Amino acid sequence: MQLKEFKIKWGMVVDIDKCTGCGACMVSCQVENNIAPMTAEDPHNNLQSMTTKRDDPSNKLRTLTWLNVYELNNGEAFPNRDTAYLPRPCMQCGHPACVPVCPVVATEKNEEGGIVSQIYPRCIGCRYCMAACPYHARYFNWWDPLWPDGMDKTLSPDTSVRPRGVVEKCNFCHTRYLKAKDRAREEGIDPMELPEGYYVPACVEVCPTGAITFGDLNNPEHKVHELSKNPNSFRLLEKLGLAPQVYYMSKREWVRKQGDNHAAGDHNSAVKQASQGHE
Repeated sequence: MQLKEFKIKWGMVVDIDKCTGCGACMVSCQVENNIAPMTAEDPHNNLQSMTTKRDDPSNKLRTLTWLNVYELNNGEAFPNRDTAYLPRPCMQCGHPACVPVCPVVATEKNEEGGIVSQIYPRCIGCRYCMAACPYHARYFNWWDPLWPDGMDKTLSPDTSVRPRGVVEKCNFCHTRYLKAKDRAREEGIDPMELPEGYYVPACVEVCPTGAITFGDLNNPEHKVHELSKNPNSFRLLEKLGLAPQVYYMSKREWVRKQGDNHAAGDHNSAVKQASQGHE
């Protein structure tokens, strides 16, 4: 697939050295995007004893998490042990491996901004996109979404709830992008030239340490433009050539080395172990 260039290219730079692994970004993502928690029992299914039981909430193969935080380490024993945390949303790749494999064009990269879309009514649940994504950033809905009593009242009215049988993923809180453009029009600002901070995903807004910076990678006035070119910046699995719009940065060399840990026989094992734990 040819690299698609856009005037606006939304992206983020995650400063791993600032990330404490608190998980606030994961929680805010769940709330903002109406991602249902896994519940073992369905109080609305009176015939549950006669039907297949829902999965246990601890089953990580069936839970939905658009944003995961992985724990990395340098593989050394105490007192030389060093730990880092790596938040992983959808990479919004310039060469998205998930797009060309979709047989029904349910995922695309055509909108200005370079965000890879997911069109739920078109998705047939074949999961080819999940198999193609090397970042494991896509999730399949094994069950209809179900919230514990009372929590359904907290649903965001801006984000649609996805049904069982479709794949979903991070979209940089796309509804916030739409709202930012509407606000810009009302205030006489060109929606194609949003000022820095006008549009930020929920994970960026809530991060207590400011580890995630978001903006237009093509706009020199946005901080991410400069940060993405920092000598300590890198992208996950850069060698695959997928051109992710998510960058990471760390002053620690072992962290940067693990970011490209995809080759067979690689001696860096921490990311590999984290990936296996996610599968």
